Amino acid sequence: MTAVLSAPVSRSVRPALGTAPVCDGRSSAVADRGPFIPALAPVVGADTRVPVTGGSVAYANLDYAASAPALATVASDVAGALGEYASVHRGAGHLSQVTTRRYEAARDTVRAFVRGRADDTVVFTRNTTDAINLAAHITPGDVVVLDIEHNANLLPWCAPKEGRSRARIVTACDTIEDTLVALEAELASKPASLLAVTAASNVTGEVLPIGKLASIAHRHGARILVEAAQLVAHRPISIVSHGIDYLAFSGHKAYAPFGAGVLIGRSDWFDAADPYLAGGGATADVDLGDEGTTWHSGAARHEAGSPNVLGAISIAKACEALADLGPEYIGHHEAALCERLDAGLAAIEGVRPLRIFSDSTDRVGIAGFTVDGHAPRAVAEYLSSEHGIGVRDGRFCAHPLLKRLGHPEGAVRASFGAGTTSDDVDRLLDALTTLCGNAARTTTTSRPALDEGYPA
Repeated sequence: MTAVLSAPVSRSVRPALGTAPVCDGRSSAVADRGPFIPALAPVVGADTRVPVTGGSVAYANLDYAASAPALATVASDVAGALGEYASVHRGAGHLSQVTTRRYEAARDTVRAFVRGRADDTVVFTRNTTDAINLAAHITPGDVVVLDIEHNANLLPWCAPKEGRSRARIVTACDTIEDTLVALEAELASKPASLLAVTAASNVTGEVLPIGKLASIAHRHGARILVEAAQLVAHRPISIVSHGIDYLAFSGHKAYAPFGAGVLIGRSDWFDAADPYLAGGGATADVDLGDEGTTWHSGAARHEAGSPNVLGAISIAKACEALADLGPEYIGHHEAALCERLDAGLAAIEGVRPLRIFSDSTDRVGIAGFTVDGHAPRAVAEYLSSEHGIGVRDGRFCAHPLLKRLGHPEGAVRASFGAGTTSDDVDRLLDALTTLCGNAARTTTTSRPALDEGYPA
C-alpha cells in the first residue's frame, strides 16, 4: 500500500539503536534479544508507576489499540487552546471567533493528512463507531461487508433500513487473494452501493490492500468506505491515491484525547441524506408553518448541537504531529518492535499467535495471541498485577472473528506505538515465559467490578 502524507516531514529522526539504561522490571535476559529500541516520541503518562505485588513498577503500556496515550506535543497544544476556548459558530466575541477558526481549520488539517479531495466533506463525530453509523445513515442501497469485521463496521450495516437489512456479508477466505475474489464475485452478482472494509484488524493487526479493494468496488459501480481506526497512526494513507470514497477513524487511537472521530468523503451522499441529528447548528431556518425546516448542506448538516471542539482540535494536532514524525520512521520503529515481539512469542512454548490470512505480509503494531491452559482474562490480570503490564483481553468487539479463529472465549492482545520501547516488549516476553513455565494453570477468573456491564 503506497501513499504519501500531504504535510511535510520537518523533524524526523530515525530512532537510534543502542544500549538501554536498566530500568525496574527489566531482566538480564533482555540483552540477548538485541539492541535497545527507544520510544519514537514522548507520550503523556510515560513515567506512570503502577502497583504490583510487593511494590510498584513503571507501567508498560501495551494497549495502544484500545486507546493510545496522547502525544506530549498534542497535549501541550490542546492545553494552550483551553485558554481561548469558547463556543463555536454564530458568536461575535473574540474567543468565539478564535475557537471557530481553529475548529474549521481542523477539518482542513485532517483532509490534508489523509490526502482527501478538495471538495470532500469532513464531519467530526464522537468516535469511529459514530462515524460509521453516520455513514450507514447517508448510504443508499446495499452494502457488502466481510464477516471478520469489528462490530462497529458490521452492526450498523445489519440494522434495518427501509424495512430490511442491507448488509450482504461475505465470508473471508484463508488468504487475502481468495478473499478479494470472493468480494468481487459478490459485487458482480447484483448492484451494491458500498463496500465497507476495515483497513487493519484490531485483533491481529493484518492490513488489507485498500487500493485493490477500491478498484474492485469501483469496477462494479460501488463506492468504498474504509474503517481506518487502527491504520492512520501507523501507515500513510491517501484518499486520492488509494481511491477511497469514505474514510472513518477516531482520535483516541491516534494519540488525540477528548473523544472525537471523523468521517470524510464525497459530499453528495452527505447532502442528500436527512440530518444525522435534528437540532441547532444543522438548520438554516426553522418554520413551524407550511415552509418547514431548511437544513444546511455540508458538514454542518450532520453536526447538530455544540461540537466537541477540543476533540477536533486534538485530532488535527495529532495529524500534524504524526506527519512531522514521518511515516517512514513510524514504520521503522514499529517494524523493529514487531520483529522483536514475534520472535519472542514464537520462542515461548504454549503461546499461540492469531492470524486471519496465511498470505498476509503487512501488520501494524498489534499481536493477538492465546496462552495454553490460561484464560485470557487470567493472563491479562497476571501481567498487570505481577509485572505492571497493560494488555487487552476478550473478544475485542470482533465476536464473529474470534469464533472463526476458534477462540469464542476471547484472546489476549498486545499493541504498541510511538511511546513504546523494546523494554516494554521484553518485559511482556519475560512475563509470559515465567507464566508458561509455571505448573499451575488457571482457566477462569472473574472480571473486576469496574468492568461489570461492559463485556468485551
